[in-house]
Amino acid sequence: MATSAETPLQEEYVIDAVDHDGLAAGRSNTGRWRAAWFIIGVEVAERFAYYGIASNLISYLTGPLRQSTAVAAANVNAWSGISCLLPVLGAFVADAFLGRYRTIIIASLIYVLGMALLTLSALLVPITSENTEVTSSSTSSLLNVLFFFSLYLVAIGQSGHKPCVQAFGADQFDEKDPIEKRDRGSFFNWWYLSLSAGICLAIVVVVYIQEAVSWALGFGIPCVFMLISLVIFVLGRRCYRYTKRIPEEEINPFVRIGRVFFQAFRNQRSTELETNPSQGSPERLRLLNKALLAPNPCSVSDVNDATALVRLIPLWLTTLAYAIPYAQYTTFFTKQGVTMERTIAPGVKIPPASLQVLIGISIVLFVLIYDRVLVPMARSITKDPCGITTLKRIGTGMVIATLTMVIAALVETKRLKTAKEHGLIDQPQTTVPMSIWWLIPQYLLLGLADVFTLVGMQEFFYSQVPTELRSIGLAFYLSALGVGSLLSSLLISLIDLATGGDARNSWFNSNLNRAHLDFFYWLLAVISGVGFSALLFISKSYIYRQVNGV
Repeated sequence: MATSAETPLQEEYVIDAVDHDGLAAGRSNTGRWRAAWFIIGVEVAERFAYYGIASNLISYLTGPLRQSTAVAAANVNAWSGISCLLPVLGAFVADAFLGRYRTIIIASLIYVLGMALLTLSALLVPITSENTEVTSSSTSSLLNVLFFFSLYLVAIGQSGHKPCVQAFGADQFDEKDPIEKRDRGSFFNWWYLSLSAGICLAIVVVVYIQEAVSWALGFGIPCVFMLISLVIFVLGRRCYRYTKRIPEEEINPFVRIGRVFFQAFRNQRSTELETNPSQGSPERLRLLNKALLAPNPCSVSDVNDATALVRLIPLWLTTLAYAIPYAQYTTFFTKQGVTMERTIAPGVKIPPASLQVLIGISIVLFVLIYDRVLVPMARSITKDPCGITTLKRIGTGMVIATLTMVIAALVETKRLKTAKEHGLIDQPQTTVPMSIWWLIPQYLLLGLADVFTLVGMQEFFYSQVPTELRSIGLAFYLSALGVGSLLSSLLISLIDLATGGDARNSWFNSNLNRAHLDFFYWLLAVISGVGFSALLFISKSYIYRQVNGV
């Protein structure tokens, strides 16, 4: 029997939502899981396309494009970082102008165009190897331009797609209804499980095709999947719930919140709130509460919304300590695998990037355990609909990420020792007699960390921003990963410069048997540990945003 806290709302229509025809959204015939699975489907295809590029990009850069390990790693991190930062712009366009549905459609078309051009650039690569040196050099420069233009066009497409699709999916659950709010918590878990399945498929199928058949075919298949997913997404349009557009007479949410900061700055010299605290909450961000003062005072709700956004900044900064180690699995983890014994049958070698599938497998398995076993157990103890708070979930993942980097450092130390014992220090092309399966623990643990931290970040940033800005909320989560990737790229460049570039002492020597990735992993473990300590300290004073008492 449902408790009073879980009794569903009896209203026939969902407040603040409309259907495809612009009418009030019916509770029984729109939204919830029926609509969510269409949206999850398009995200699975998008992740399949994205990881069809990202998971093996460093191999393409160091192979057909002939870049050094350090330059390729920096380029991968830069692209990944910008891909995760641009969604802030896409979310702004969606929340302020186009709406999430239209933004998803436009972004998907840009995405498909980028994938098509990327496939074309890969098709043209073999042509240059057959020409003269001069022609090859000239053509190669043009192909590099086409390749990177296509790559960043995909990033632009993702900027509108990534934050809006997930926010649109979560919008299908009414947070004012206790039952639907609980389902929304499960949505974030199943969302990540499903997209991880798409990532696994990309890593197993696409990476193998890229390595064994053709890079062009390996880029072309995700392009087709992305196009099919767009058609499926449009087919589900009549069962979606859409957020009501802001009437022209109402103020845009960005203008409302911006006005709070402007008014607070204008009134910063005033001491009125200190003697008349009933106008606001002087003990919490007193500076913003000064926006309540005349002339042209802001409303209390606007000040509360602005305050909520400001209070997210310190927590967002702490998540960067997770994002930097997270950036390594598509670069240095893969390059480690290249040097190790990869034979799984006579004449058959596993592509090193294929081990990334273990992250997806770990996520799929543990999301099921977390959602079906751990959450109900925790819910019975804490009485929290989500089992544990989102900040506790994020912190748990950061601890696991720290352990991941420690294990990665220990495995790399053993790999270097094995190379030295067998006299392979100056033979980078010779396989180190150490099985690639030694890398399994760090991949599995990283997947486990993702279940806690990444899913926790998605739900936290979605739920803690004003309702009209939820695409921006998910863009906060993505931007943390983006800034983390850029910081990783900067860190790699600075360390490479400080330790002698591609000289014998460089931590990132192209000859990994002379490199010191183990030192780098130890440094990342320290960064992750410091980030967790900061999160623990800040979260003690954080007050969660409430929605109508729910």
